[in-house]
Amino acid sequence: MRFFAPMARRKITNNQAVCITLLWGMLCYILLTSAEKLTFNVIFALTASAIIVFVPLYKNFRRRDS
Repeated sequence: MRFFAPMARRKITNNQAVCITLLWGMLCYILLTSAEKLTFNVIFALTASAIIVFVPLYKNFRRRDS
């Protein structure tokens, strides 16, 4: 039994994708410049954040093309 109607997904425009990518790049730059050494924790944080950011973008663009 559903209490709420499913929400429609909004399409991400190219400008939004560019902004998200630039913000992620700035976050990576801050993380890399503030880290004293390149440790596993830093690499894991970059990898996890890349997955969190770019998988939804990829899915959105793949869905838009079809």
